[in-house]
Amino acid sequence: MGFIGDSIESLKSINVRQSIELVITLGMIVSSALVIWKLLMCVTGCESPVVVVLTESMEPAFQRGDILFLRMGEEPIRAGEIVVFNIDGRDIPIVHRVIKVHERNDTADFDVLTKGDNNREADDRGIYAPGQEWLQRHHIMGRAVGFLPYVGYLTIIMTEKLIIKYVLFGALGLLAMTSKG
Repeated sequence: MGFIGDSIESLKSINVRQSIELVITLGMIVSSALVIWKLLMCVTGCESPVVVVLTESMEPAFQRGDILFLRMGEEPIRAGEIVVFNIDGRDIPIVHRVIKVHERNDTADFDVLTKGDNNREADDRGIYAPGQEWLQRHHIMGRAVGFLPYVGYLTIIMTEKLIIKYVLFGALGLLAMTSKG
């Protein structure tokens, strides 16, 4: 019969108890992932403690597909640090190096200016929101404290080629439903 025929026969033979067990197992996996994510958010002080580098703008420090681990503490941001920030009106965060910091004497606030290491021409003022000259604390998601090279490339591939994402998740779902445990 072949793989697909065997899989269909296996799906037909699943009883109600196995279906409930499968749903509970999948629910526990998803719940565990959410708990781990929330725990990471609390420990790191970041809304998004893990990000994937999406462009070549930080080469040679980071390559496209590297995963960065972030942390955001109360200590001031310093020139030379690599930060991840959001721009008003943009959905995707940006990973760049801080090149200038302007600390305000009257408060604990600061302004920072960033630039991608591979962007030789100019600082990031051209990509900030119209009229914006500096980033403030609320724009900064976190500072890079570690990375895994190329591990995030799967995320990039699945974002750029949706068919790969659907095939991968479909195969995992089929495998979960047809495995006998």
